[in-house]
Amino acid sequence: MSDDIIRVEVIANRSVEEDFFELLGKAEVGAHYTLFPEVQGAGLAGPRRGDHIWPEENFVYITYVSETEARTIREQVEKVRARFGTEGIRMFATRGVDL
Repeated sequence: MSDDIIRVEVIANRSVEEDFFELLGKAEVGAHYTLFPEVQGAGLAGPRRGDHIWPEENFVYITYVSETEARTIREQVEKVRARFGTEGIRMFATRGVDL
């Protein structure tokens, strides 16, 4: 495993937010983060616009962690996905670059 910093970004339906954070807490990962609590967009699970036609919204969670911690966050995302198969949840991870 590398000592590189990994940027982890999770975009998910707000309906799974509480479960997601509960799992992160139990796994003791991702404690330092930025949260965009109300995000609109359209992905594979359909539009999320927060209006009367598409009333749901997403949230975006961003953290910078070690590769080991990023893998543990991935495991928690998979648990949420297994529990809420019809709700949209995606995780993206990118390795930091020294400038």
